[in-house]
Amino acid sequence: MAQQPMYQQIAEKLRAQIESGELAPGDQLPTELELRDRYSSSRNTIRDAIKRLTSQGLVETRPGQGTFVTRRIDPFVTVLSGNPRKSGSLEGSITYLSEVNESHRKPRVTTPKVEVQTPSVEISRRLRVAPSTHVVSRHESRYIDGIPWSLQTSFYPMDFITKGATRLLMAEDIPEGAVQYLSETIGIQQIGYRDWITARVPDTNEQSFFGLAHDATVFEIFRTGFDQTGTPLRVTVTVWPADRNQFIVNFGDVPVPRYEDEQEEPSEPA
Repeated sequence: MAQQPMYQQIAEKLRAQIESGELAPGDQLPTELELRDRYSSSRNTIRDAIKRLTSQGLVETRPGQGTFVTRRIDPFVTVLSGNPRKSGSLEGSITYLSEVNESHRKPRVTTPKVEVQTPSVEISRRLRVAPSTHVVSRHESRYIDGIPWSLQTSFYPMDFITKGATRLLMAEDIPEGAVQYLSETIGIQQIGYRDWITARVPDTNEQSFFGLAHDATVFEIFRTGFDQTGTPLRVTVTVWPADRNQFIVNFGDVPVPRYEDEQEEPSEPA
């Protein structure tokens, strides 16, 4: 068998240190110069080794700081599909991947930051309002067990306020959910929604909040809710870091996922 290239050998040695705990999550790797001396290798070889570890999700490089072992986060699994008449956000059913059959956890949500603002082009198009129209935005930061989980902002037409849905302007939680509140207060019912899912690199605020590398990936989901006339009643934009989130979309009457069973090899026919 041909010998592995030197950069792969170095990457494997560093990976072994990470998996053994010798290099713990959050630890900084030796500098490039230290690694060059340790392994008697060139700068390009060391950089290729680091790139390999980065592609495996084991380390992350922070500009101006160095390379660090990434945190191991048991992914959160969110069921995006749900009852459109009750779903006010993109919470759905939330579990840890390793406990998907056992534990359902609710996030800790910060007090909403409420603003009246002119919407961006992408929000005005989805909400089907003129770009010069004012909308109400409600922004929340969300955590699970102290880990930043998602950032969420919902946008509502300003005329909902004049019709009587004044709690949208209050910087406080709406316990029953905004969708139910709108139905009970002004008779606007959400009968369906569309999720538009994209992926991109995080902006500076997201990078800081989630503790991500500059070249990490986040999911951005635009959920547009529609009322009984087919008119958009809200647009909810949620940003989820890809390193700790996975999603399920159900159609029809399906059982709760049982990954242990689904990963088993099919038995031979009797």
